[in-house]
Amino acid sequence: MARLPERLRKLLPSARRAPEAAPPVTQRPRQGHNLFEAAAEYVAACAEDDPARAEEAASRVSPGMLSFGVNELACRALLTLARERDESPRAVARSLLGLREVPARAPSDDA
Repeated sequence: MARLPERLRKLLPSARRAPEAAPPVTQRPRQGHNLFEAAAEYVAACAEDDPARAEEAASRVSPGMLSFGVNELACRALLTLARERDESPRAVARSLLGLREVPARAPSDDA
């Protein structure tokens, strides 16, 4: 049973080297891109009809991350506009897309 820690030490890569033999850890500059920065740049470029800038912004993050960032930006922008206009987010969204306002459904009496 006393050999188990010794066997584990041999299996784990971090335990194979002595602590003094480990290379010094150096700080690397941040290499990733913030998905919200990429989404903001992408949407602004699309709004300004700049496909090259939009493509460059889209290449910074994965398509799924970009989609999430664009969705988050759209939600925040819609809520801000709705507050400014004192309207519901639904009404503002439909207005921005040029859709007619759909009247609210009356509760059904299925009783």
